[in-house]
Amino acid sequence: MSIEVQNLSFSYGDRPVLHDISFRVEKGEFLSILGPNGVGKSTLFRCVLGLLSGYTGQVLVDSADSRSFSVREAARHIAYIPQSSHPIFNYSVFDIVLMGRTSGLSTFRSPRKQDAELCRWALEKVGIPHLSDRCFHRLSGGEQQLVLIARALVQKAPILMLDEPTASLDFGNQLRVLEQCRSLAREGYTVIQTTHNPEQSYQYSDRILTLQHGRVLAEGTPKEVLTEKTIRALYGVEVDVVSLRDDRARICLPSNISIKEGHL
Repeated sequence: MSIEVQNLSFSYGDRPVLHDISFRVEKGEFLSILGPNGVGKSTLFRCVLGLLSGYTGQVLVDSADSRSFSVREAARHIAYIPQSSHPIFNYSVFDIVLMGRTSGLSTFRSPRKQDAELCRWALEKVGIPHLSDRCFHRLSGGEQQLVLIARALVQKAPILMLDEPTASLDFGNQLRVLEQCRSLAREGYTVIQTTHNPEQSYQYSDRILTLQHGRVLAEGTPKEVLTEKTIRALYGVEVDVVSLRDDRARICLPSNISIKEGHL
């Protein structure tokens, strides 16, 4: 399922935040929205998710205007995975994942056997079935993020939107979460993440969109976007972008670091 944003602009009162944002993500693509703090990444997500309604422009899901969706219909199309979740009660991992079925249940109906089976499938898919009975609060940050991805999967929504999914995770858990996201895109999910990390965007994304001052600075393939010119404009710092392993990876280094030939 594709999602397209057309000429979207948004202001908080008299303060413009987003200016004429347009992009399209096809089924099976992994798009990273890259940019520094305060450029409007989270606001853009809230507009796409229908949490903010005062925007101009359109958000189209398979050519249908998302404004026409009810809350339940929107949840059947798009699943949102936040940076973190802090439930008040002491829920188990299985219960947290089961909450993702609310969009598929009618009012006052209890979860059925097939809902429980779907939860077990999702936990297996993200590689954490052994955590099913654990207390969500006692998991590591990476484990919690995988639980939230599993919860999104049981929504059966074809579009997954992740708000800085690797924020505050250690390096190993960052890679595990991103590997899972890329795997889901390869299976046909439409995956969109916001991120601060240029190098991980390059390695895991099909396309990158960069935001600067609420506007699209650059959009394209990782090789087209992750350049010294773009990173310098985006973050206001002097960097050298160095290619590794036949350009399968790129790293951003401060320009004042000397690189001797053969050291990379």
